[in-house]
Amino acid sequence: MTELYLIGIGTGNPDHLTRQAVKALNACDLVMIPRKGGKADLAELRLAICHEVLINPATKVVEFDLPVRDAANPDYAAGVNDWHDAIAEVWRATMAAHPAGHVALLVWGDPSLYDSTLRIAARLTDVRVSVVPGITSIQALTAAHAMTLNEIGAAVTITTGRQLQHGWPAGAETLVIMLDGNCAFQSLDPKGISIWWGAYVGMPEEVILSGPLAEVGAQIVEMRAKARTAHGWIMDIYILRKT
Repeated sequence: MTELYLIGIGTGNPDHLTRQAVKALNACDLVMIPRKGGKADLAELRLAICHEVLINPATKVVEFDLPVRDAANPDYAAGVNDWHDAIAEVWRATMAAHPAGHVALLVWGDPSLYDSTLRIAARLTDVRVSVVPGITSIQALTAAHAMTLNEIGAAVTITTGRQLQHGWPAGAETLVIMLDGNCAFQSLDPKGISIWWGAYVGMPEEVILSGPLAEVGAQIVEMRAKARTAHGWIMDIYILRKT
């Protein structure tokens, strides 16, 4: 049975790889690198990581085209499910074309946190899955702002931009917002809310900004738009806290 290693790689900085991740990568016979239309930089970063830490000459690195999700599907959950099915089939075809006992996929951040790689891998009944945890984008963001994630003895709520559009979660003081393509914080009354935002965190392109939401919210929207235009893609995350 093929063993599939899902290796967390942080935000693309080779220094974010753990020693466990480097060992796992070099123990694999095959590394699969996804290419997503318009985001060639992401594939190049994965390839750069392999070039820097991969010392096993027997390890083969192959690229594959990642299927595109049908964003026009009005049923979001069904659209994502179909997309995951398609990705699993591409994985299966790639591994069939390059038979290997140990296969690696490099996962941004950590496979456990708002990432679907484990759900997709579960569709492959003929593989055994092993996970190598990585540095999360949350850790990278708090480090970039030199801040603690929680107040003393207080809880933290991790959610998405899609959920934030429905309003501030009841009883929550600190929010971590992931997967927000539309700056959902704009839907909130900014009074008494602070924000710590970052894009490309941990990478050379990193940009961060923090302050009262009422004062810096519009700046973040503008910075985000300019960064996305400049690079053709963007990965960002932010923390909101009632103060």
